[in-house]
Amino acid sequence: MTKSGRGLIKTLLMSATILTAAPAWGQDSENSDVNERLDRLEALVNNLIERLDAKEPANQGTSLSGDAATARQAQQALQAARALAERTAAVEQKVAEQAVATQQVAEKSDEANGFNVGKTRVTYGGYVKLDVISERTSGGQVASSSIARDFLIPGAIPVGGESSGFDTDFSARQTRFFLKTETDVGDDHKIGSHIELDFMVTDGGDERISNSFAPRVRQAYITFDNWLFGQTWSTFQDVSALPEAMDFIGPTPGTVFDRQPMIRYTRGGLQIALEQPETTITTPTGARIIAGDDSLPDIVVRYNHTGDFGHLTAAAIGRVLRVNEDDFGLIDDSTIGYGLSLSGKLNIGERDDFKFMATAGEGLGRYIGLNIVNDAAVRDDGSLTPIATYSGFLAYRHFWSDKWRSTISGSYFKADNPVLLTTGLVTDESWNVFGNIVYSPVAPLDIGIEYMYAKRQIEDGASGNLQKVQMSAKYKF
Repeated sequence: MTKSGRGLIKTLLMSATILTAAPAWGQDSENSDVNERLDRLEALVNNLIERLDAKEPANQGTSLSGDAATARQAQQALQAARALAERTAAVEQKVAEQAVATQQVAEKSDEANGFNVGKTRVTYGGYVKLDVISERTSGGQVASSSIARDFLIPGAIPVGGESSGFDTDFSARQTRFFLKTETDVGDDHKIGSHIELDFMVTDGGDERISNSFAPRVRQAYITFDNWLFGQTWSTFQDVSALPEAMDFIGPTPGTVFDRQPMIRYTRGGLQIALEQPETTITTPTGARIIAGDDSLPDIVVRYNHTGDFGHLTAAAIGRVLRVNEDDFGLIDDSTIGYGLSLSGKLNIGERDDFKFMATAGEGLGRYIGLNIVNDAAVRDDGSLTPIATYSGFLAYRHFWSDKWRSTISGSYFKADNPVLLTTGLVTDESWNVFGNIVYSPVAPLDIGIEYMYAKRQIEDGASGNLQKVQMSAKYKF
């Protein structure tokens, strides 16, 4: 055989060797492409072997020349490459089948939280929570039936009375449940709804026999593309900035907290909303009245900025506060309320976070700290003067391990009451601090304990404090 013929055989042998190893590092190649190349190489080798066999002398017997032996080796390498390619294809087919099976399991797992009704997908969730609360107050006894025994209400901390002992209550009232729907209406539109219930701040049960509290609507709204219609958290409130707490809210004196009906438009990070108006007024005796004379909605503009760092939110609100002649028998009047709130969550390290909020304005009373003070006071002639407020909180959460974490937080509220119009019995300032530790033996279950200290001071200088130890168990589903 010529030197070029031997070179061709060596090249074919090297190609067969490469193709034999190819499945180990070239699994992304198409199997059909590998088979086609093997077919071409095998045809060339078979052709060379036929030519060599035709040229071999008859007296050589079973002994092959060096060229023929090399060609036979190339043929064997090609056969081995084809067998390995077939085994590789079978393995890849099994891997693909396993991936499909895994996807099907994931889809079935996702479907476990919901079901389909025609073109509508219905999902559900919520949590079951037990709270064990032991608290004492320095300025008077909180009645057993009072909602102030279930969570911190700064404006309800007693002042000026005798200190109480520690009162202990068990409650599952914070338990909540929600249903979500999403309907395929075509034409690139998205329509959905959210209905959420719990049992807080409702009548019905008592601690003697049944503890059977009535459910209440927390949220109920419709979404259509960028629009929201219904009741949910005020656009002025940054819910995601609230720290983890055993208490129903946590940093209550320093946070915006309000749910109400609204119409909201969202585009990217920008939100604009028209929300339910409601003016609360402090009378000359320090009492609260709700005039019910509002005619223009509260207007909120908000912008959310998110990133790897966490999120930042800025919100502004404008209000028209109104009172009519029939409220005090004097005059009809209105005044402007307004405010600005900055809040956010900053990620620290791999899992820790820092949360904050700062809010200031006039006529914001019912939006801050569960209506610690009112929106406005009434002058002698029946006209209104808005009440200025300043509030905020800070909170830091640290993960000790995958299963243990803690949050510490402090909040503060200050009102600039026109004392000559409100008396000295209204709240001047309130603050609280708390710390907790939470254990999650499995992801859906949280077991925690928290200590809280809160204080309220009224304009005449009298004050009272609250101390609370709370243990909670919560299962999210």
